[in-house]
Amino acid sequence: MFFTFTFLLLPFYFLLVKFHHHDISNFFSKLTPRRLWNVAKLFSSYRLTNWIGKPIQWGLPMTISIEPTTACNLRCPECPSGLRAFTRPTGNLKSDFFKGIIDETCRDLLYLIFYFQGEPYINPHFLDMVKYARSKGIYTITSTNGHFLNNENARKTIESGLDRLIVSVDGTTQETYESYRKEGKLEVVLQGAKNVVKWKKKLKSKTPHIIFQFLVVRPNEHQIPEIYRLAKEIGINEVKLKTAQVYDYEHGNELIPTIRKYARYEEKQDGTWQVKNKLLNHCWKLWHACVVTWDGLVVPCCFDKDATHQLGDLKDISFREIWQGEKYSRFRKTLLNGRDKIDICTNCTEGCKVWAE
Repeated sequence: MFFTFTFLLLPFYFLLVKFHHHDISNFFSKLTPRRLWNVAKLFSSYRLTNWIGKPIQWGLPMTISIEPTTACNLRCPECPSGLRAFTRPTGNLKSDFFKGIIDETCRDLLYLIFYFQGEPYINPHFLDMVKYARSKGIYTITSTNGHFLNNENARKTIESGLDRLIVSVDGTTQETYESYRKEGKLEVVLQGAKNVVKWKKKLKSKTPHIIFQFLVVRPNEHQIPEIYRLAKEIGINEVKLKTAQVYDYEHGNELIPTIRKYARYEEKQDGTWQVKNKLLNHCWKLWHACVVTWDGLVVPCCFDKDATHQLGDLKDISFREIWQGEKYSRFRKTLLNGRDKIDICTNCTEGCKVWAE
């Protein structure tokens, strides 16, 4: 039975990692019989839903994205944090509130994605919260723009027990980098990555697994070979090339790469553009994962950046009540009836190759 349930996890996990021994073994070390049983319930209810066409939900999420903060030091053009474009309240996640969420979900939760909008390291208690999640045996991931990885924060990152650190490096020269990462300094990011590698060696730690994430857009696509060279030179574990979401794509966009496999969009015969992948009326993410904003709002996924589809508030009711409640069930049913009925689902990555390499 253990091997049957573990097998269910393999396709899902290998979307995130390709044959990195230490990271894989670390991930699987977090498995418990209860978590495996929860995964089996989630997968079974998802498959049954697709079969009968009605939403059935067993189990609790195996993955939660929690937002440490909405604040960011950069002004990236396709990011609400960077554009200062939120209509929802902004702020920092509070430690005690975070611990309450973890205490309620940790027995079923397999891994925590510790970012949504904003730069996680701006929250002064971020690494303490990582340490708390790690103490509950949860695999922890965060993504950073790399500007706060000074010597002290690099050491504390290793000591927190963070399992995976994604550093966004969207260019190998300052000119290219700042064309998307507005107000960013590539030199600071690379030095921050070196600091983490240094302390990882000093403390003889196998974690975190360090990734350079390269968001492929038209201004930087010619630098793809160079990012691999740079990562190897610094001692980064892995490079991941990510396709870019753009909001205004119907009439083309200067960010859409010219290399087709790195683009989520394609040009039609009439000169307009469309999402390249087929948007099917089902979504695995709605059955195994969700997002929690800094102030406790539960939303369906990371495409709901402004929290317009609020499925519950953890300040008022429990996670289980929200996850298995009427609002969530109604949202899942709406998706089954047609993805085009939900605004955030029309530019979605379901069925799309987000990670190009």
